[in-house]
Amino acid sequence: MKKIAVVLSIVLSLGLLLFGSCREDFEFKSSTGDLRFSKDTVFLDTVFSNIGSSTYTLKVYNNSNEDILIPELWLANGTESRYRLNVDGAAGKVFENIPLLARDSLFVFIETTFDISVTGETEFLYTDTLLFGDAANNQTVELVTLVRDAIFLFPRTQADGTRETVLLGQDEAGNAIRTEGFVLPDENLNFTGEKPYVIYGYAVVDDGKTLNMDAGTRVHFHRDSGIFVRAGAKLEINGTLSTDPELQENEVIFEGDRLEPQFADVPGQWGTIWLAGGTDHSIENLTIKNATIGLLIDGDSSLQEVTAAVENTQIFNSSITNFWARSAKVNVTNSIFGSSGSASVFCQFGGDYDFKHCTIANYWTNGLRNGAALVLSNFDTTQGSTAFQNADLTQAVFSNSVIDGNRNIELALFSNGQNAFNYQFVHCSLTFLDTQGNFSEDPLYDFENPTLFQNPFLNLNPEFVNPIQHNYQLMAASPLIDIGDLATAALVPLDIVGTDRTQRPDIGAFEYLEEE
Repeated sequence: MKKIAVVLSIVLSLGLLLFGSCREDFEFKSSTGDLRFSKDTVFLDTVFSNIGSSTYTLKVYNNSNEDILIPELWLANGTESRYRLNVDGAAGKVFENIPLLARDSLFVFIETTFDISVTGETEFLYTDTLLFGDAANNQTVELVTLVRDAIFLFPRTQADGTRETVLLGQDEAGNAIRTEGFVLPDENLNFTGEKPYVIYGYAVVDDGKTLNMDAGTRVHFHRDSGIFVRAGAKLEINGTLSTDPELQENEVIFEGDRLEPQFADVPGQWGTIWLAGGTDHSIENLTIKNATIGLLIDGDSSLQEVTAAVENTQIFNSSITNFWARSAKVNVTNSIFGSSGSASVFCQFGGDYDFKHCTIANYWTNGLRNGAALVLSNFDTTQGSTAFQNADLTQAVFSNSVIDGNRNIELALFSNGQNAFNYQFVHCSLTFLDTQGNFSEDPLYDFENPTLFQNPFLNLNPEFVNPIQHNYQLMAASPLIDIGDLATAALVPLDIVGTDRTQRPDIGAFEYLEEE
């Protein structure tokens, strides 16, 4: 026991000696301008007026062999700056005597919120300078943010603190389905390209009203937001062809409200555009990206009038599906339905559909995909809660179109054997590689039956430029070039970007154009 006590005494003495002296020998010297930074300018990506930015990081390095003390870290615009700082866990705009050990670093976190209305501009480059040192000797890092003005549409906050809600319908049990949202007033029923729109919750187009969108309109949706068009209302999207394929200046574009580059290809950022019945909806030159369900179209199963006409439209990167129609009558031309988490195009509960010169190509890479690129059904294959009934598929005609993707089988046909199930593919390229022979005896997939499949092209590699990046133009080696049906091309003489296709039409939305 005596030996143990001696050993413990020695250990404790050493511990006290070590811990008691571990920091006393540090002598911090004032920084002399030898700091190094992870970047000399911090670009905070574009934000909307009065909407906070993401948090950006600046790393500050002391590469010397001496412990230093940064006398001051501050913003040039002082307390009036619209930038916010957090230095190693402490928030503020001015920091003094910041220790930085030899060969060590510290983090500076930066955010901003800016009210552009004080400038009178629709876009404003807001800048400030971050300074390290003192008034006589300092180092600087520039801060830059592009701020955009926008029109914000959102539900009211009610007296009890809750948000206004809107009725979307009823479930099978008759219970009301409500969500945060608001009815668009008359003064907000004509969207223009003057400023972008930012929508919170669901913007409802009420019965008897029409929501018009001019060429160049930009609409950004917050999480769980969208547009709901009641059965007695109408949606008219009037985009036109653009001269610059990058700017898409005349296109109408729907996307999320996060403008940072890291959100450019994140699916499921917002809800859907829901046409809850009605007729004569018109959609031209529209791009929808990163939704949950891109376009949801409900018909009334009578199919007497066209529910919607969709032209020159692109929908891609939806977390569930890009185009979902239920008992509707829809005409679609020159349109692209790209990657999605399930079917890219889903026509359910029968209906009447005519697709000409469309590209349906699902190259989903964000995890497992549930469903073929194109799914046709006359009954409820999802077994979800819905007010729709099994109904006739009076026709589903696909002409000069591509059905493709990164799976072996990209066409799924589901008939209940009771309701009509009429479909036809004319001069279409179809990816259907049945390696196990599971469908060899199924009459729905009899590719030699001209009533169902007229001159089909099976399992061709379309040679898209880059389908992963949503570029479905054809490369020079594409086998889809010049094999389209002339009669169909005559009905849709220009492709999605305005190129003539009447002489030797290609299959799909794009006509290959040789570079001069």
